[in-house]
Amino acid sequence: MSVKLFPQGISTIKRIVDLIISFPALILLSPVCLVISMIVAIQHGLPVLFKQDRPGYQGKIFTIYKFRTMRNQLDEHGQPLPDAERLTKFGRFLRAASLDELPELINVLKGEMSIVGPRPLLIEYLPRYNPTQFRRHEVLPGITGWAQVNGRNIISWQEKFDLDVWYVDNWSLWLDIKIILLTIVKVLRREGISQPGQATAEPFWGNSPEIEGQPSKDLSN
Repeated sequence: MSVKLFPQGISTIKRIVDLIISFPALILLSPVCLVISMIVAIQHGLPVLFKQDRPGYQGKIFTIYKFRTMRNQLDEHGQPLPDAERLTKFGRFLRAASLDELPELINVLKGEMSIVGPRPLLIEYLPRYNPTQFRRHEVLPGITGWAQVNGRNIISWQEKFDLDVWYVDNWSLWLDIKIILLTIVKVLRREGISQPGQATAEPFWGNSPEIEGQPSKDLSN
């Protein structure tokens, strides 16, 4: 595993905090990860980790790690069933408690992600961003972020992107600490996990003309 102590263009202070948190967390949470891995292997099969390429800092592609929350179920045509149908009860629990995100600590340790930052989305979304929305890639993606503690998956894509860009422009160590504390509260309350009828949220298909160029509201609360 290649670990980048100080990736180019990334705040040294932020990186030090990420290392201070991620390395001990991986050690302390290893028994929890072992138990989850065993249950995932029994209920969902192997491999226990979900791996997918995602765009990170400046749009550079990296492989994200999560615990699998779905079964590999196919329809009569050999196509995967909708996510909501493949998501298991244990998978829902992992998502509600954000335990499926624990392997992302490896991404943090490797310098591909941060504890706090805009969530890494799908590669196919890259050409759908407008220039302002693409600014979310000016920082490392995070396990949690400003959008996650302000609605997570129940707010619109435009609101998420506005919150992500606000974070980019207003980052501070104290803001990261605030987001981490708010994340703990949100996880305990299990808020904003998914949109109705979706495993998480509906896909982002691009920008409708009516939202282009709209001014952002106050996003600091």
